[in-house]
Amino acid sequence: MIKIGIFSSGLDTYWAQFHGLLNNLNGYRTRISDKIRSSAEDVAVIDGGMVDSPEKARHTAEVFLQENVDMVFLHMATYSLSSTILPIAQRLNCPLIVLNLQPAPAIDYEAINSQEDRGIMTGMWLESCQACAIPEVASVFKRSNIRFELVSGYLEDKQAWHEISGWLAAARVYKGMRENRLGILGHYYGGMLDVYTDLTRQSAIFGTHIEILEMCELKKWRDNLSEEEINHKIEEFHAVFKVSPECDAYELRRAAATSAALDKMVDNHNLGALAYYYEGEGELQDIATSVIAGNTLITGRGIPVAGECEVKNAQAMKITALLGAGGSFSEIYAADFKDDIVLFGHDGPAHFRIAEGPVGLVPLPVYHGKPGKGLSIQMSVKHGPVTLLSVCEGPEGISLLVAEGESVDGPTLQIGNTNSRYRFACGAKAFLDAWAKAGPSHHCSIGIGHFADTLEKVAALFDIGITIIK
Repeated sequence: MIKIGIFSSGLDTYWAQFHGLLNNLNGYRTRISDKIRSSAEDVAVIDGGMVDSPEKARHTAEVFLQENVDMVFLHMATYSLSSTILPIAQRLNCPLIVLNLQPAPAIDYEAINSQEDRGIMTGMWLESCQACAIPEVASVFKRSNIRFELVSGYLEDKQAWHEISGWLAAARVYKGMRENRLGILGHYYGGMLDVYTDLTRQSAIFGTHIEILEMCELKKWRDNLSEEEINHKIEEFHAVFKVSPECDAYELRRAAATSAALDKMVDNHNLGALAYYYEGEGELQDIATSVIAGNTLITGRGIPVAGECEVKNAQAMKITALLGAGGSFSEIYAADFKDDIVLFGHDGPAHFRIAEGPVGLVPLPVYHGKPGKGLSIQMSVKHGPVTLLSVCEGPEGISLLVAEGESVDGPTLQIGNTNSRYRFACGAKAFLDAWAKAGPSHHCSIGIGHFADTLEKVAALFDIGITIIK
């Protein structure tokens, strides 16, 4: 559940001067509140009323703080003094979005000018002068170092409501990341320098709690499983995956036991994401080489799992998951310049809920570049619009890298990995150059749908940079 605060700003001097103005302005806020409240089941609205004095501003700020709201919308209902708004903005500890929404696309000049009383005319105009105070408020926010965003338009403006919906989606990500517990199981793949990250910086920027996990804990959970738990997991494999006849009973049982143990470890630590990699020897290697099926099931629960201990990509996958777009662990496999597409895929966990067709569970005789063998996932991402997201770390700090494309039909590699074909408006060559020059690690998250505009808002909330490849 995300809590959204909303309040209107006005000038108390007006109410006695212009009959009906206050009621009309409050009615506009109610329309906005109702529309926000009905936009999704997980949205609760805290209405702070009309703030028309510094005293009311301080009181409304206290209400929002007590309710622990995740985002506040300031409805600029009419002209208001910046001294009325500053006290509430200074006390907020959440993102602030200013709504510059007129009642209608344009003033009804004829209706206003037809009035015989210029006082009545002025009151009617004040219902539509939301933009009047915007420069004043923006100036004071800037000089006070208060971050804010702005949406301009009118009450039934589709574009404005598209932006508001985007801010609500970004608020879900902002809240979800700040509440996320990300587990790290094992260690980095040795020498894969691009995936290494500053864990303190990840926590500082995103608010993520980092939980360091031990393989021996996973072994403990695995050693104490009942046969019933293992058999239940094998049944789940057959329900979710198209299990290849080549998968022998031993490998299925080995993967099922590890999957059941992973569930227990994830639940024990209340994890919202996981990055892992381990080689080891003996029993620990036996566990490490049987995690793919289980990690795929966990990813489908909205708890994304990134292989090769790619923490940055676990973050990217979590952002994608919070937007309801899935988010599958991927890397560039090759380019097909004849068809002008780029192949992406990866061994390891996939997001089975965004697959095109059946999700295969197949045996691999060798894990390329890694020890051992076992079962793996074979699938393609659903055909249609997709968005690629990478969390980058460079000299300027953490930033987002985004590209929108299309998952398209065509031949893919059937090598026991995820594998999909993606077309980009700029073309394969331009995409490859622009993506690499932005400095990501070689992994990314791929989610279904186009949502680069929402990711711009996510970047704004976390106050980080973003690069969008078009």
